[in-house]
Amino acid sequence: MVFTHDTSQALLAAAELVNTLDDPGALADVDDLDEFCTRFGYSGRFDGNAAELEAVRSVRPVLRDLLTRDRDDAALLVNDLLAREAALPRLVRHDGLDWHVHAVSDDAPLAVRVVVETAMAVLDVVRADETSRLAVCADETCRGIVVDLSRNRSKKFCSTTCGNRNAVSAFRSRRRLG
Repeated sequence: MVFTHDTSQALLAAAELVNTLDDPGALADVDDLDEFCTRFGYSGRFDGNAAELEAVRSVRPVLRDLLTRDRDDAALLVNDLLAREAALPRLVRHDGLDWHVHAVSDDAPLAVRVVVETAMAVLDVVRADETSRLAVCADETCRGIVVDLSRNRSKKFCSTTCGNRNAVSAFRSRRRLG
């Protein structure tokens, strides 16, 4: 395992959230947000309304910036985000999960919890000098974020769709040349 469970989950959640920026049909309503939170194990306060959905949608550019910075710049932004939210890390156990870190109260707004959990995850990435595991999709037509948690660091595409599109393109190119 490259990172702890909570770090991996926060990185994957942030990448998925950022990757909805260019897809108007994604994260379209409160039900989508509820499904996202359930799938990634977010706990604590859920308002379940349009204002909360808009607040979460509004942090996507901040998360994209955080996930695409070089190591030194990421460290600066992590520090800024954690200070801005007065993060105070503490160990917690809940919902069958063993000890892991929360850094803001469970009643903080969901958008704040998402940003802080992502910042805490990037803190681990920076400390481990593993920023190369965060990248932009190798598909030239995509701006998606890739979180590569593979052993051999081989993940290049943000989705199966992008991977398949590039495989088909490469196949057709080889066929034309051959």
